[in-house]
Amino acid sequence: MSRDEFEDAVGDALDLVPTALMDQLDNVVFLIEDEPPPQDPDLLGVYEGIPLTERDLAWGGHVPDRITVFRGPLLRMCQDREELLEEIAVTVVHEIAHHFGIDDDRLHDLGWG
Repeated sequence: MSRDEFEDAVGDALDLVPTALMDQLDNVVFLIEDEPPPQDPDLLGVYEGIPLTERDLAWGGHVPDRITVFRGPLLRMCQDREELLEEIAVTVVHEIAHHFGIDDDRLHDLGWG
């Protein structure tokens, strides 16, 4: 899958997230990188920021939280386009959940791990 097709697939995954939920995202930017950091080569995505559940009145004016989806590991782990599209969607939802303060254990319980 080309980089442009991958970007479109991430956009399609974002379109699947209910509007009411997307409207609650606060100061978040979505990025696509080819590879994760060398110390975690199998990382599919990452949320970097302050979850909404940890923000207080002192929070404000900070740089946007970042959700990054890593193309390389997703391409390598999936056998076909259908599986890749599903894994992209799961990764996007998983990282959005972190913005809302949902941890990995709870995501696994919910089937989004």
